[in-house]
Amino acid sequence: MEQAVSVIIDGIGEDEKRQGLIKTPHRVAKMYKEVTSGYNMNAKEIINDAIFDVEYDEMVVVANIEYYSLCEHHMLPFYGVVHVGYIPDGKVVGLSKIPRIVEMYARRLQVQENMTREIADTIQEMLNPKGVGVVIEGKHMCMMMRGVQKDQAKMMTSTLLGEFREDPKTREEFLTLIRSSRINNI
Repeated sequence: MEQAVSVIIDGIGEDEKRQGLIKTPHRVAKMYKEVTSGYNMNAKEIINDAIFDVEYDEMVVVANIEYYSLCEHHMLPFYGVVHVGYIPDGKVVGLSKIPRIVEMYARRLQVQENMTREIADTIQEMLNPKGVGVVIEGKHMCMMMRGVQKDQAKMMTSTLLGEFREDPKTREEFLTLIRSSRINNI
């Protein structure tokens, strides 16, 4: 990876021996290992034994989960917030596990559409709830600093499973809860 970064530095016309660039290939390689660490994670290990039996059958929502990811097309950052809701069917997961699942998928080369679906599918698979809803809001540097250069554009994606997809009242409750909980104006 360090050699590849050296080639890029040379390719843009810089001198990799310049004082500020001497350790850049090493720093960039280390950074990429960190921001793509999701490849070394899996949901079963993240959740571990943190699934609990409950009689609660109302909606559970974890909103405004911050994420940072890399676009798989340009390897530029995109970032924003994820909102996750589910309706338990006898089981809930420890609160910290949902942001950890988000982190697992965000720390991979991604497209926002796939990440939305992967999070929803994982929660569905692990808990088998009555329904799952995931909404992601994102700002994409590949659109902001290159190409069309629109820095106010925000992408929103959703995946709705089970009751979130089938029942308009459930869907509306979820969307109302996440609208009212927004703490980040990204």
